[in-house]
Amino acid sequence: MSPPCQDVGSLAVEDAVTRRRTVPRVRKPLATALGVALSVPLLAAAPAAAASQGAAPAQVTVTALRFTVTVGGRTCAVDADLYRPAGVDKAHPAPAVLTTNGFGGSKSDGTTDATGRAFATRGYVALAYSGLGFGKSGCLISLDDPGIDGRAASRLVDFLAGTRAADDGTRIDYVTKDHPGDPRVGMIGGSYGGAIQMATAAVDHRVDALVPLITWNDLTYALDPNNAADRTVPGAFKWQWTNGFYLIGESQPVTLPNLDPSRWGSLGCVHFVPGVCDTIGLLNSGSYPAAATAAMQRYARSVSPTGYLDRIKAPTLLVQGQTDTLFNLNEATTTYNALKDNGTTTKMIWQSWGHSGGQAPGELNMTQGNLETSYTGRRILAWFDHYLRKQKNADTGPALAYYRDWQSGYGEAAKVPPLSQQVYLSGDGRLVGDRAKVARGSRTYTNWLVPTSHSESPLAGTIGLPDPAPYDTAGTCLGWDTDPLKAPVDVVGAAKATLKVSSPATEKVQNSGDAADKLVLFAKLYDVAPDGTKTLVRRLIAPVRVPDVTKPFTVALPGIAHRYEAGHRIEFVVAASDDSYVGNKGIKPVTVVSAPGDTGTLQLPVVRGKVN
Repeated sequence: MSPPCQDVGSLAVEDAVTRRRTVPRVRKPLATALGVALSVPLLAAAPAAAASQGAAPAQVTVTALRFTVTVGGRTCAVDADLYRPAGVDKAHPAPAVLTTNGFGGSKSDGTTDATGRAFATRGYVALAYSGLGFGKSGCLISLDDPGIDGRAASRLVDFLAGTRAADDGTRIDYVTKDHPGDPRVGMIGGSYGGAIQMATAAVDHRVDALVPLITWNDLTYALDPNNAADRTVPGAFKWQWTNGFYLIGESQPVTLPNLDPSRWGSLGCVHFVPGVCDTIGLLNSGSYPAAATAAMQRYARSVSPTGYLDRIKAPTLLVQGQTDTLFNLNEATTTYNALKDNGTTTKMIWQSWGHSGGQAPGELNMTQGNLETSYTGRRILAWFDHYLRKQKNADTGPALAYYRDWQSGYGEAAKVPPLSQQVYLSGDGRLVGDRAKVARGSRTYTNWLVPTSHSESPLAGTIGLPDPAPYDTAGTCLGWDTDPLKAPVDVVGAAKATLKVSSPATEKVQNSGDAADKLVLFAKLYDVAPDGTKTLVRRLIAPVRVPDVTKPFTVALPGIAHRYEAGHRIEFVVAASDDSYVGNKGIKPVTVVSAPGDTGTLQLPVVRGKVN
């Protein structure tokens, strides 16, 4: 058995394709990861133009347009480009695709422009626009609020319907219509350009199909995650990602076109609506007083899909990245389940790449223009062919597909795999398959006043620093691992742990009225090779703010699609901190007691093989 919670010298980074031991990598700048850089596909909505299926690419005419809209109490311009395929006219109409940028981008960035051209060359009318507060579009940044950003996008649907003109008087009459005033239109985009689709579809049921890529379900979970079952308690502030977004938003120019007053907010928060400013301020304060926290959560959920999914009727193909510490697979899975429960047609793809990298050969890549030659690209084309072109023979694929880095191509499933195998946390640091084999014992770790664990640094690249391999410092974490596996074990989905801890220092302050006094811990899964090399699977962790340390609690770990090879061991670790998050207030020793009749458990969604 390898020592749990080894130091950095014995850890390794997972290579998404070969899963070999690698040296610490240099992180790309955060601006790149947020979709600002044009050559990196992390927030790519779709690849660049390529030949359409069975036909030469259509010639495309691009026209710059401007629309004046009044939303959220402000009147502002929306900057857009219209992509019209040759041969499309009133007598020969075509369906439309509406797209917009990732956070910090615009209609002119490589991703958004490539998306417009990609679908126009395949015979769709495309309209690409700069989201509110970005590029030359006015108004404040409002995080894809359906009442603001969604309503603005709905005005563009009016244009595609032919019922309104652009500011220069341009009208179109060549988009396929289901009814007068109701154009046949789908939406696609990544991250910030993914959530806007759901915001738009919630306020405008004329939208016929959605393809949101690597986006969020609930901003309270994405930016202040608590993986405990009780989500009324705030989580651990994801300070690096969140403040990176804030700085990019505040760096947007205010001089376009003529010192546009609609893009000015307050002096303390120039480019964001007040609700965003209040949220950022509270999260950075390090304090969670009850009333302010409840207001923050209400606001964040009101502008998140979780607050309005019951209003979405458009068929939705969700695409989420396995390598994504910003919006992990649990975000898409929660959206998927809610849409299904509401009767909305939905399917889901778990690709390899996300905001944290992980591009695998042959995956959807906007720089390669590989819609037809990538699995995800073909699925997107089929989705739009089926729901926009009404080609009923277009196969929209399985309910769930997931990229397998251990085997070329995608696995398929009729549903999200359920939790199927359970192991127990033994007092000797082992994960055992039989409760009777649990050894009686107690183990303790203690947090320091500085972070002692590392998973990923989104901000590292912005100042030219390498991102080191993940590590945990001895004495500040606990680990439990299985015996060497006799055969490969494939885990697909989100594991769940049930824990009970003792922390007298926390008990004294956890009811202070400030949730920041509650205990914070971080759960994660490692893959331990026979030589002791440890891999933090996809660099994913589960921050937890324990609702009540006197009671058992459950933890939902981030979803994965991962093979543990024969001879490897599964290790479950609980750590005191992580340097990408704001953690505990004060020193809070934690003890975990195990006994055959009373111990923690780890449940895994295993689709192949047996754990112990």
